[in-house]
Amino acid sequence: MLDLLLRNGEIVDGTGRSRYRADVGIRDGRIVSIGDTDEPASRTLDCDGLIVAPGVIDIHTHYDAQLMWDPAASPSPLHGVTSVVGGNCGFSIAPLGENDADYIIEMMAVVEGIPRETLRSLPWDWLSFGDFLSRFEGNLGINAGFLVGHSTLRRAAMGEAAVDQLADDDQLATMTAMLHAAIEAGALGWSGSRDDAHMDGDGHTVPARSASLDELIAMARVLSEHEGTVLEFIPAIGEISRDRMDLMTELSLAANRPLNWNLLGGMSPVEIYEEQLTASDLAASRGAQVVALAIPDMLRVRANNLLDMQPEFAEVNAMPPAERRVALQDPTVRRRLRDSIDSAAARGIETISQWHMIEIAEARSPESEPYVGMTIEAVARERGEDPVDVLIDVVLPEQLPLTMVLPSLVPSLGRTDDAWRARAEIWQDDRVVLGGSDAGAHLDLLCHANYPTVVLGDCVRERQLFSLETGVRMMTDAPARLYGLRDRGRVAEGAHADLMIFDPDEIATEPLVARFDLPAGGERLFAEARGIDRVLVGGREVVDGGKLTGDLAGTLLKSGVDTDTVSVPGTGPGAA
Repeated sequence: MLDLLLRNGEIVDGTGRSRYRADVGIRDGRIVSIGDTDEPASRTLDCDGLIVAPGVIDIHTHYDAQLMWDPAASPSPLHGVTSVVGGNCGFSIAPLGENDADYIIEMMAVVEGIPRETLRSLPWDWLSFGDFLSRFEGNLGINAGFLVGHSTLRRAAMGEAAVDQLADDDQLATMTAMLHAAIEAGALGWSGSRDDAHMDGDGHTVPARSASLDELIAMARVLSEHEGTVLEFIPAIGEISRDRMDLMTELSLAANRPLNWNLLGGMSPVEIYEEQLTASDLAASRGAQVVALAIPDMLRVRANNLLDMQPEFAEVNAMPPAERRVALQDPTVRRRLRDSIDSAAARGIETISQWHMIEIAEARSPESEPYVGMTIEAVARERGEDPVDVLIDVVLPEQLPLTMVLPSLVPSLGRTDDAWRARAEIWQDDRVVLGGSDAGAHLDLLCHANYPTVVLGDCVRERQLFSLETGVRMMTDAPARLYGLRDRGRVAEGAHADLMIFDPDEIATEPLVARFDLPAGGERLFAEARGIDRVLVGGREVVDGGKLTGDLAGTLLKSGVDTDTVSVPGTGPGAA
């Protein structure tokens, strides 16, 4: 007997194949039949009018800490995510030396924007990576695997010497032994970074920045000795020099694994993605594989203090609400605020007056509700006012939160239709994989955990940038194949029943809102979804009717157990 039968749905199987109507039979957490079946089922769900697709695989998160207090990994499953990978960018919360917890808490707070009080709510009573992983056995709402972060590993192996010092032979041997042990305990692989901007809690560059090239290669080489491992890396921010390209190629070859690097385009104000993608071409010419991670959206950063960059605005914002409202009606105050914007522009400070890039993020009253998600420019046009008047009459009275929208990849084209089409072409490049949500990090600044519903709602249905089948493939099968996730990423017989069931005419993200639901009352941005009917993990509903069920149906993803080895073309026996 089937545990669950999904009837009458349209299957988008993740491979890019055209959708087709079929029933899906599920037993013991696996898909056992696709098509007509006479086998009885304990439960039957009518999926008429709905799409049945693989669950999204988000390979770039920082859910390492959050999953300890929030096993559901919210809000990711609300948007169709069924598997995540943590420990990216060289930062994990294991392994730990005896006295490392305070250092790692401070580093994660500074680099990844997780409130210190929230991090301190964890027990921090593990040392080995295996002990850390054991906390998740039977305690996950979705599937999750973790990389060993180089900065954390280096600190555990070298103590205070990890910052600003090269590792000696004994320290390097300790580091490689700890990495071997972590992978044997189930770590998915290793993540590293050369990002100059990453600083620890003491104001020093993070430990990974002090590593020699020989150390980096030694870390990567450990991966080649274990089945099913993966490699993630951050080169220095900005333009990718030949040296950095060579380094990523060498790491891929040493690991005999594809290298996934973060982040294509980044926050660069100029077009650098074409140069960045040549790193993949160089790697391919030498038998390696280098793949860029791209956010399938524009970067949306909460900018509540944007106006306070100008002292005149900061002074008004600091007033009690009633006093502030009165002041904003004073012609002298209004003129001073307007002059401060003009003065900033004259000094070359143009961010504050990029009206087409600044959105109203949240409403604080019924009067402001219609403006949520609209740019200051659009509100001004609708009201027949100057943008500064919108700030004074709409934003400042209620202190409405603002979002700065940064057009990634093609900033010269901004938010135009041509820019969206150009980004869509880049996302479909074989040298690119979609993701980059950073979910679990930078909690009060951004929330890109909603990227699946942005892709399927905004990019597919509204903008028609590519087909639904293509959008699903890029978020499911493509990351699964890159990381060798076994029997995941497709709707196929024998595959894990990790599925999202949604209405293609309704699927969309809700606006970001601030929540104060972290341990110790910390703030985070959160987005709910529309049009997601159900999300299944191992055939069990973790989302039903757009709400989390609380079912702990997830699996701890371990290298070599839940992953197959993906070798690079020039070295491995499994070369393509």
